[in-house]
Amino acid sequence: MSRFQTLTPSSLSRDEFVQAFADIYEHSPWVAEQAYDLGQLRELDDIETLHARMSDILLSADHAAQLALINAHPDLAGKAAVQGQLTEASTSEQAGAGIHHCTAEEFQRFTELNDAYKAKFAFPFIMAVKGSNRHQILGAFETRIHHTADAEFTCALDEINKIAMFRLQAL
Repeated sequence: MSRFQTLTPSSLSRDEFVQAFADIYEHSPWVAEQAYDLGQLRELDDIETLHARMSDILLSADHAAQLALINAHPDLAGKAAVQGQLTEASTSEQAGAGIHHCTAEEFQRFTELNDAYKAKFAFPFIMAVKGSNRHQILGAFETRIHHTADAEFTCALDEINKIAMFRLQAL
């Protein structure tokens, strides 16, 4: 059982808990709010238990709430990244994958794929990029763009839950 090193969720008030975990799910504090409101806070001191609870909240949310959370994510190597408008977590994640080192041609390919992906699925491409490089990300993009809408929606939720675990571990 792993424990948070500097943060004990069970010792936090609701406001402190929501503030601490509001952006584990990109611009979606409702996940942290619901996690707290379910009680049994001592169990949440275990990172895997907290992640499982938050993941279950996302997966049991209605389609509209899930879609809103997917749409809260920025494009990989998109305009927000170029203009420095990402959240701190997203900036770190994309930089860790070397996206900021893309050549002009690679940025152009990201732009083309982002546009084609959003035209097909009506939401941004989501990938937990930690441990990947820009070439692997482009490869995943080029494979996943051929999926069905339902498969990609499910894949986006799975990737968001992976991102959430990485963010919890970073705390």
